[in-house]
Amino acid sequence: MSELLLLGTRKGTVLFQRKKSGWQPQPIVHDGIPVCYAARDPRDGTLWASLDHGHWGPKLSRSRDGGETWEDLSSVKYPEGARHIIQYMPTPDFDPAAPKGEPEYRDATVYKIWTIAFGSADQPGRLYAGTIPGGLFVSDDGGDSWELNRPLWNHESRGGDLFNGEATSENRWWGTPASIDYGVFEPGIHSIVIDPRDPDHMHVAVSSAGVLETTDGGNTWASCNRGMRAEYLPDPDVEWGHDPHFVTACPGQPDHYWQQNHFGVYYSDDGAHTWNKVSSNEGGVNFGYPVAVDANDGRTAWVVPARSDMERMAIDGGLFVAQTTDGGESWQAFREGLPQDNAYDVVLRHGLDVAGDCLAFGSTTGNVYLSEDRGESWQCLGNNFPPVYSVRFG
Repeated sequence: MSELLLLGTRKGTVLFQRKKSGWQPQPIVHDGIPVCYAARDPRDGTLWASLDHGHWGPKLSRSRDGGETWEDLSSVKYPEGARHIIQYMPTPDFDPAAPKGEPEYRDATVYKIWTIAFGSADQPGRLYAGTIPGGLFVSDDGGDSWELNRPLWNHESRGGDLFNGEATSENRWWGTPASIDYGVFEPGIHSIVIDPRDPDHMHVAVSSAGVLETTDGGNTWASCNRGMRAEYLPDPDVEWGHDPHFVTACPGQPDHYWQQNHFGVYYSDDGAHTWNKVSSNEGGVNFGYPVAVDANDGRTAWVVPARSDMERMAIDGGLFVAQTTDGGESWQAFREGLPQDNAYDVVLRHGLDVAGDCLAFGSTTGNVYLSEDRGESWQCLGNNFPPVYSVRFG
């Protein structure tokens, strides 16, 4: 049973500790700084936070003493010569089928460190970081230094090797609205899933491009988007241009993958090689950002639905968590302990987590809820937190 809960919020990092009296928040750290992701390394207990400092830029912060003291790191940087093709926010009259002009290039800079992932027990110093504008960084010394994964950065789906010249293929990585706050419209890596059976096998999810897989430690990458539909494009069944909001897998049954997509909930039982849409429009389970999967049963998952992309609030003013135990064939809505009137909560892509029978989520309105019975009933841990970006059990 987890004894720690980490929140990344608009104004700092909040740690909850389980005590005899219940879950108690500790004084906020990184106060005043947006923290877009916070998590605990299960291998050595190091706490990590991704800081989105408006003045100093993005950096990582780590604590090796349970959160008592923190050390800021600023080594996640693009190498000299890293470029990408500029994306522009679509206008109302944008035609994705129209001929593309000559690509425009920009030197790469890290706008946001969107997620952090930890290597296997056999790789004690291995960490991964996903960024906007779509870079995957790798560290093998516990975060002291980082290297860009060039095969993914130079992938033909985004223009090829721009270190050595002009684009050799069409860029099919679209931007994400999550980048607009930085004055750009660029893609971002928000999900990194490592196969517990083989650390060289992993998936990343890109908004907006899709899901990619490597089986050789990042030397080559291939798309895993079969079955997904990008319904804003003339051909929804394209290979690239999809907008997965979050992707995760079952640790105990790692061929079972779940995805909350811009156009619904998707499930795969063949290692993300094919996806099946398992939304329930009648039950309100369709649009949303986060998804959590049971650690041992790959057919059991939870989502926190929202009304739509344009109306980012709870459905009909009532907040609920939906659970499936049969791979999305049916869904059950859990509402006990959650507000059912005048609720405007939206839970972002990293804002829901599960550990054993415990689930927790935090919302953009600063409300934090916890369940100790697999989502059937909920207790409120607080209503006055800053907007919550991530929730992770430690």
